[in-house]
Amino acid sequence: MNPASAASSSPVPAATATAIAPERAPSASGGPGRRGSLGPVGLVLAGGISVQFGGALAVSLMPRAGALGVVTLRLVVAALVLLLVCRPRLRGHSRADWGTVVVFGITMAAMNGLFYQSVDRIPLGLAVTMEVLGPLALSVFASRRLVNLLWAGLALAGVFLLGGGGFGELNAAGVGFALGAGAMWAAYIVFSARTGRRFPQADGLALAMAVAAVLFMPLGIAESGTKLLVPTTLGLGAGVAMLSSVLPYTLELLALRRLPASTFAILMSLEPAIAATAGFLVLGQSLTATQAAAIALVIAASMGAVRTQTRRAAPPVEPAA
Repeated sequence: MNPASAASSSPVPAATATAIAPERAPSASGGPGRRGSLGPVGLVLAGGISVQFGGALAVSLMPRAGALGVVTLRLVVAALVLLLVCRPRLRGHSRADWGTVVVFGITMAAMNGLFYQSVDRIPLGLAVTMEVLGPLALSVFASRRLVNLLWAGLALAGVFLLGGGGFGELNAAGVGFALGAGAMWAAYIVFSARTGRRFPQADGLALAMAVAAVLFMPLGIAESGTKLLVPTTLGLGAGVAMLSSVLPYTLELLALRRLPASTFAILMSLEPAIAATAGFLVLGQSLTATQAAAIALVIAASMGAVRTQTRRAAPPVEPAA
């Protein structure tokens, strides 16, 4: 997840960066060279590792604070940091501007809440794989190309393998929460783009994060109460917020200044594999060979959808005179 993404929790969609923000991709004449792109690639990979290991840390914190409590800590700390850093201007915005940022915040709160309910029930790598289906579906529908039915079919095959033909070995509620988080991730992508057009820099993200924190705080307090104020829990919650929201957002923002959006999106498609690695190393969550193959299918489908979208968006090459 991106600050989501998010999960997730990435400010730019995994499978639709080229569709939502094609202006971020440099022109052919001014694009980074092969060696020059190694630095931004490293930043994106570091951001992905930060997000998924932050997710693993969040899972380990759930016995102390509960899933809703962990989400509350993450959103509150991330909102405070972003508000202090960005210092967004509150005046001069229209009612439509505020409406957009409020809906963005609601979407962000729902995405995080559903995702953490999922990883409280099923392994981290599997939850992220199912969540990625949201952005992938958005990319397929946005492109309206027949070839994307192939990528959709490949992703569905991966999901079928994950469930062993019927999800009998997985917690049904966990699967449902992961798919719901994916749907919210798709909505997050749409409203992230709209908010970015209405607010400068990261002001809209900071304000939306504050909205999400305020909305989720009653749920976290109701579930965990004074447990959220235990110093160790607060410290670990702050670590989750930094790893899952603040740090990856900063790294990805820096990377996108020099990296084509298409390359960024393909790198983000690797997040299910990173999540599975984090789940194994931090939480001891191993995958069967079938589940690993299923994750590979979803990653391949996401990459294929990105490449198709990139080729569609690329301007035609003018013939030589």
